[in-house]
Amino acid sequence: MRAFKWLKRRRKPWAFKTMLAPLRKMLKFKKHLESRGHRPLQMTFDDQLKALIFFHLEEYESGRELLEALDKNDFAKECVAPPKGIKKSAFFEAINNRGLEQLGEVFSHLVKEAIGVIPAEYAHLGNLVALDGSLIDSVLSMEWADYRGGSKKAKAHVGFDINRGIPRKIYLSNGKEGERPFVDQIIAPGETAVMDRGYQSHAHFDQWQTDEKHFVCRIKENTTKTVIKENALPEESIVFYDAVVLLGTKGTTLTEKELRVVGYRIDSTDYWIATSRHDLTAEQIAQVYKLRWTIETFFGWWKRHLKVYHLIARSKYGLMVQLLGGLITYLLLAIYCRKQHGEAVSIKRVRELRHQIANEAAEVLQEKARARAKPHKIRLLNKKLRLANT
Repeated sequence: MRAFKWLKRRRKPWAFKTMLAPLRKMLKFKKHLESRGHRPLQMTFDDQLKALIFFHLEEYESGRELLEALDKNDFAKECVAPPKGIKKSAFFEAINNRGLEQLGEVFSHLVKEAIGVIPAEYAHLGNLVALDGSLIDSVLSMEWADYRGGSKKAKAHVGFDINRGIPRKIYLSNGKEGERPFVDQIIAPGETAVMDRGYQSHAHFDQWQTDEKHFVCRIKENTTKTVIKENALPEESIVFYDAVVLLGTKGTTLTEKELRVVGYRIDSTDYWIATSRHDLTAEQIAQVYKLRWTIETFFGWWKRHLKVYHLIARSKYGLMVQLLGGLITYLLLAIYCRKQHGEAVSIKRVRELRHQIANEAAEVLQEKARARAKPHKIRLLNKKLRLANT
């Protein structure tokens, strides 16, 4: 049992320290990395975690680029790399084989930390969790990442807290894996899953209601609807349909439980939404579904600015390690931006943080250079004094 090891040197940039501060509040890890032989580990979990955070924060595009920084970048050598450095083989062995359980604990802790720091923006709509799958381009050597047509892709299944704008859960599969089975693993009773048409399943609609898991899910326009009760429509509204129905065809796909369907129109496009939420107005249901776009925005930002889909691992284990490292980095940034600036994550604030870290690191190096120069100046002064006294 041990706490997260802080930055190795006594002198360190405050910006990076501030960003990593939530990690200091963590409980001690229950299980630690162990060497598989008699030789000690070249990279501890602390080193691995900081290297992954640094990789995503600095937008590196390959493991080789990260290793070069750990070897030659003054700040990375001082505050991120293991004391004796890290060899290429040892680094990739660690990423592909160790640390997944511990990263899962760190991620879960940071989700709770972020929930306590970031206010719920749409609390009146309930606990909203957007679900979606995101494909990750893979290479042919990743045999586990089956997709189609001989190509290889993995898929990240993510649950995204709409109220706080943070990822909450993640699962990894091959690219052709269906998305509906992951709903049960991501959504807890009382929460509302917000989903696109790919999640439409009448059997699942029944089961989720049995399990007291709510849903707001877009459905196909031509889905058969047996109306049980029509609800009054609001005047001068985008909503044109609101009814309690059974979905599907009798004897084949008919739902056993009643549910609600809301139809609304935006820019000549009709949206049909199936939901178990009868407590919200039809316009609120439309708003909830529109909020599903937040997970698409997150995926785009995450991939573009933290480079999470630039592979540094080929095994399923290693890719999950990399993805968790990316999520942990995002959560640290979310907490940092909220505490330091009172706002959500933005690339503006991330770039400011990067510049601040670089500037503070340069100042530390300058101080060390001056400190090394002092003994030489003292010797010159003593020499002058001796000459003056002769």
